[in-house]
Amino acid sequence: MADSAPQTRRPLGAQISHMLRDRGVEVIFGIPGVHNQEMYRGIEEAGMTHVLARHEQGAGFMADGYARATGKPGVAYVITGPGLCNIMTPLGQAQSDSVSVLAISSCLDETASRKGQLHQMNDQETAAGTVCDWSATAQSASAAYGLIDRAFEEFETDRPRAKHIQVPIAQLEAAADPAPTPNGSATSRRTRLTDIDPILSLLGVARRPLFVLGGGAKGAFWRQIMSQTGAACFTTYAGRGCVGADYPLDFGSTLARAGSADIIASADLVIAIGTELAEVDLWRTDLGHTAALVRVDLDPTCLSDAQRATVRIRADARDVATALQQATEDYSPKTGWSAEEVAGARLRWRAETAAERPGIAPVCDALRDVLTPDTMIYSDMTQFAYVANEIWPMHRPGHWHHPSGFGTLGYALPAGIGGAIGRPGKRTMVIIGDYGFQYTMAELGVAVELGLPLPILIWDNGKLKEIEDSMTRAQIAPNAVIARNPDFCKLAEAFGAKAAAPQTLGDLQNDVRTAFSANGPTLIHVTPAITG
Repeated sequence: MADSAPQTRRPLGAQISHMLRDRGVEVIFGIPGVHNQEMYRGIEEAGMTHVLARHEQGAGFMADGYARATGKPGVAYVITGPGLCNIMTPLGQAQSDSVSVLAISSCLDETASRKGQLHQMNDQETAAGTVCDWSATAQSASAAYGLIDRAFEEFETDRPRAKHIQVPIAQLEAAADPAPTPNGSATSRRTRLTDIDPILSLLGVARRPLFVLGGGAKGAFWRQIMSQTGAACFTTYAGRGCVGADYPLDFGSTLARAGSADIIASADLVIAIGTELAEVDLWRTDLGHTAALVRVDLDPTCLSDAQRATVRIRADARDVATALQQATEDYSPKTGWSAEEVAGARLRWRAETAAERPGIAPVCDALRDVLTPDTMIYSDMTQFAYVANEIWPMHRPGHWHHPSGFGTLGYALPAGIGGAIGRPGKRTMVIIGDYGFQYTMAELGVAVELGLPLPILIWDNGKLKEIEDSMTRAQIAPNAVIARNPDFCKLAEAFGAKAAAPQTLGDLQNDVRTAFSANGPTLIHVTPAITG
């Protein structure tokens, strides 16, 4: 760790970089400009790495992908005005998906009486606040340090969310004392066995207990808890992998299937852990439960929502898992669920998914067969991912990342770059549609510069197929759903990346294997014709 000498005064912009390094930040994503250049003064001196994005949107998604891969906050530096506006989409994505991302921007010193300044906005603090947990202006060095520490404290102890801090240019340039030394982490009250007594009482009499595990449930013990209690489970898309693959009573990430409501209604106890039970989880208004509902979440807004939980516990899901695992070790469950019931439902729902979006399921199966369980996947808003989210079993939690909440196109490529940076030497893969790729395709240059062995699978159906299908269902004549695509392979080669266009599923498997051992990214162009 770089030495921040107590008596060394530097411009505040440089001190901020030193402070972040002292708080454990190793990588900054961003783009320098005349308004934020003082923040760049201290990056190398503090011993951090800076990743130069091609667009602030890419920088924000990289920070998001890095945070999801490492469990550490992702930090981005952007300039006043357009730089902040460009990163607001990634901030909204991080906010909706509970990801720890901190954007630090410059801002103008005064905007009320002076007009026509470079990068001027009427109120950029408020603008950023519409997509963040909070957005604040640091009018002094001590305020900047306090806000940064507040952000990191909340990342550690509260529900992860996006934060924005802006610092006036004159403050960034002014000499400042170093930031105070880091405080130790705040002590949070851990869940005790007595805290889960209401859950244990209900579990003790339930014969068809059902867990719903969300992204906040990442951690150990869930499979043991399921086995010890005889419970069945669903996961949200973000909760995939929480029980590992092949647990016989796992209904999978199939809450969006209409028939899941009937299954949930047949449970005599439903326990939802670390999930909003949001529209993007259920795609219906009600969960479907008729029995008691238990909610466990860090966020009180989830505990008091329209699902009307019988038992509400505000706690970290990992702490509750530890307590539940210990308390149910000696259970002798007589479960009312059967593996045959679960397997039958999953087969029906797979058939429904495959019928809705034909030709994708076989490609998912072939791809999954050549990926190791520790491969981390970043997907985009594309029909390939919509199918995979439901039928692709995950061995480990937190290894498939999808922009579920905000639902932005262009997420996967820069987020996958951020994830690969955060996990050097481990496998990372990107799955993106032909249209979404064009939102952030310039970031391919970053992957080339860094020599990342990143397979980038483009699912090219030649159109906005999901929107076309939706228009057709709504009896709207499809329009504005087809754009002329470039030659993706030549485009990749122009960036200096490798490219492949497999014609068979076997070719696809070989191209993916080769891509993981390449000395740079490989764009793998796949069309529906690959399945014949």
